[in-house]
Amino acid sequence: MTGEHDALEGVGRRGELSVSSLRSDGTFSRPVPIWSVLVDGRLFIRSYRGTEGRWYRGVLARRAGRVTSGFRTVDVTFTPAPIELADRIDEAYRAKYAGSAYLAPMLSEQARAAAFEVTAKP
Repeated sequence: MTGEHDALEGVGRRGELSVSSLRSDGTFSRPVPIWSVLVDGRLFIRSYRGTEGRWYRGVLARRAGRVTSGFRTVDVTFTPAPIELADRIDEAYRAKYAGSAYLAPMLSEQARAAAFEVTAKP
């Protein structure tokens, strides 16, 4: 594993991270706090607002940005999450955020349709 991959795993173990998408002018959008989960050591995020979420649309446009958790910031790429992992991603959300009033929207069909895998830029 690389140092950046290890950093992403650490980010994924925390309760929340911030996502900033890369804009067309090379700057980054305002960070948005979101939930993340790990599945087999891979980091995944979803938009609880589905494909209408502002951060989701920004990430979809460039597929690049950064994530921040604590004092760690990692430049990343965003790839649509494989549909065959959707149930396992649901399980990870249930395990990590059990008891939260916000869990149900993260398991909705609209959130499942707005999921990305986050990988460190080489």
